[in-house]
Amino acid sequence: MTTYSISEVAKELNLTPHTLRYYDKEGLMPFVERTSTGIRVFKESDLGALKVIECLKSTGMPIKEIKKFIDWCSDGDATLQQRYDLFMERKAAVEHQIEELKKSMEVIEHKCMYYKTALEAGTESIHKDNIGSSLT
Repeated sequence: MTTYSISEVAKELNLTPHTLRYYDKEGLMPFVERTSTGIRVFKESDLGALKVIECLKSTGMPIKEIKKFIDWCSDGDATLQQRYDLFMERKAAVEHQIEELKKSMEVIEHKCMYYKTALEAGTESIHKDNIGSSLT
C-alpha cells in the first residue's frame, strides 16, 4: 500500500502542511493514521476524503459543518439520509453560485466590449448616449 507524507499530500492537493494540520486539529481527518512517533501517514483513500473536504470548503461550507459531515461518515449507514441531504443542499448552493457568476460574467463581457470599442475609437464619447456608461 502506498503512503504519503503530509508534505506530499499538501503538494498533491495544492494545500499547505499548515492547512492539513489545522484540518486535523479541527477533527476533519480522524481517518489519518499515525506512526508510533506521531507522524501522519496518508493513504490513497485519505487523499480522496481530503478532496471531498476541499470541495465542500470551496462551496462556502464552514469547517464546523464539514466536521459534522465527517462525523456522520464515521457513524455509518445510519446517517446516509443526512449526508444525502447535505449534498443536495450543497448542490443547490453551487447552482445558485453558478447563476450569480453567470450574471457577473455578462457584466464583465459587456464592459470588455465597451472598453474595446472605446479603445478602438480612442474615446468613450462613442458611447455618449449612455450617460455614465463606463460605470453602468
